[in-house]
Amino acid sequence: MSQYESQVKQIAAPIEAVYAKLSNLENLRPVIENAQNNDTLRQKIEEAGQDPSYLNMLKNVTLTADSVSLDTGMMGTFELDIINREDPAENSGKGTIKFQTAQSPIDANMWIQLLPGELGTRMKLTLKADLNPMLKMMLGNKLEAGIDKFADMLSMIPY
Repeated sequence: MSQYESQVKQIAAPIEAVYAKLSNLENLRPVIENAQNNDTLRQKIEEAGQDPSYLNMLKNVTLTADSVSLDTGMMGTFELDIINREDPAENSGKGTIKFQTAQSPIDANMWIQLLPGELGTRMKLTLKADLNPMLKMMLGNKLEAGIDKFADMLSMIPY
């Protein structure tokens, strides 16, 4: 399995609020609906030196409390299910939300790690994907950049 990690992101909100929002994916529905046609958000992403075109994929998202499904077009449907939640109130102040692919062209799992920080919450995303050498060569850089962009998106939403 190949492993890809985001940079550690700072979120100016208490860990309990971040965990509560991210551990129930239904809570992201207003954020996704807002991001779909938000020119201000696109502008902020551009000002940060990033390409906002990945926001177009948000138009094809389906959410439940425990899963997120995304139609990626050429690569088909990609679905992640939450398979484990570790509440920071019950885990020495550390929160973790673990996902696994349920429908995907590749077998993968991802987890969101949350730690209390001086300015609120520190967050890091890790993705492990079972890629053959050819796919790793084709997708490795995109997955590396993608996991960091996803972490950026999660760090920008209101908690």
